[in-house]
Amino acid sequence: MSDSNTEKAYAIARERYAELGIDAEAAISAADAVPVSVHCWQGDDVGGFEKTGAAELSGSGLQVTGNYPGKARTAAELRADFEEVMTLVPGVKRFALHASYGEFGGRSVDRDAVDESHFAAWIAWAREKKLGLDFNATLFAHPMAAEGYTLSHRSKKVREFWIEHVRRARRIAAAMGRAQGSPAVHNTWIIDGAKDSPVDRMGYRDRLRGSLDEIFAEVLPPAEIEDSVEGKLFGIGSEAFVVGSNDFYLGYATSRRKFLTLDMGHYHPTESVADKLSAILAFVPGIVLHVSRGVRWDSDHVVVQTDELMDLARELARSGALDRIRVGLDYFDASINRIGAWSLGARATRRALLFAFLEPRTALLKADIEGDGFSRLALLEEAKGLPFGAVWEEYCRRSRVPGDGSYVAAVKDYEKRVLAGRS
Repeated sequence: MSDSNTEKAYAIARERYAELGIDAEAAISAADAVPVSVHCWQGDDVGGFEKTGAAELSGSGLQVTGNYPGKARTAAELRADFEEVMTLVPGVKRFALHASYGEFGGRSVDRDAVDESHFAAWIAWAREKKLGLDFNATLFAHPMAAEGYTLSHRSKKVREFWIEHVRRARRIAAAMGRAQGSPAVHNTWIIDGAKDSPVDRMGYRDRLRGSLDEIFAEVLPPAEIEDSVEGKLFGIGSEAFVVGSNDFYLGYATSRRKFLTLDMGHYHPTESVADKLSAILAFVPGIVLHVSRGVRWDSDHVVVQTDELMDLARELARSGALDRIRVGLDYFDASINRIGAWSLGARATRRALLFAFLEPRTALLKADIEGDGFSRLALLEEAKGLPFGAVWEEYCRRSRVPGDGSYVAAVKDYEKRVLAGRS
């Protein structure tokens, strides 16, 4: 669609929304301002750049399917790929790194020795591109994690190795926050669990609590780092028992005043992450969201506009607590073009946010207060048929990114120009 036709369609759509008391301009501004932290690991299949052979994921509770050609092989290629994604996705963006994505100068640097210097190029790049950075300790795909336990391991030596790693990861995150002038989220997720039921569940969870307490005994400035802990329902190799379950981390985050990470794939399929927001925010400082799409299980499929995503976006927009919620992506698919997977998921998340801010909230709240359930349902249904596409296309036009009819061509062009040359 030409720019002039996009503007004309938007003018008509804006009038239609105004009939329901919705300010489309305000909705665009609100959706645009929510930072979305895009995950580095979609670009290279959770490989990272260590020289220890640690990129092998077997036994780590993770599984990446597919081998589409053209994945990033170096940090420079990964940065270039994400720069392409930035031209395809509107809104404020951040970039989330794992500790295994440091640049180690061709040397073997173990996880308990990683430090800020290994991320100096990432910090400089983010400053140049005006990107915020977030960070994750990497407690998987390593010989010291081969038995399926890290911070809860029976061996003190193993626990101390991983405690030191997370301490260092937190310091790296704080350095990122210091450089960018805003806190970097540091997320802690571990693989720990068992394929079949253990006898000593209490012992594992006591050890995990003790390890975390040792890690967080080092107080870092809240202006530089926001600590979050992430639970899980089950994993590959931990189907029967997960040490860091949702219940464990909910208690830990509440008692230790940490952020809690909610991944959309880490719950039973009938559970609603959207419903959890208002319940959990009553007790924790904040929530980190990992937007993902599970198909039958926690499969980390590329995010699309599912009912679950739309419900989550609406709850975000309604919450009045966006200052305490951090939105990030978490999926990986190596069976399709990785640039396409990145941009498709990020665009779907931003689309859901825009749709949510275009909700007739004033009229819906009035119906709620008056106990008029019929009017509330009717309004929600009417909102589904409003000319949302015209607003989205105008938002893309203003953001100087391709609309839905042309961004696929941009992805394919980059594949021909850049990705096809990678072996």
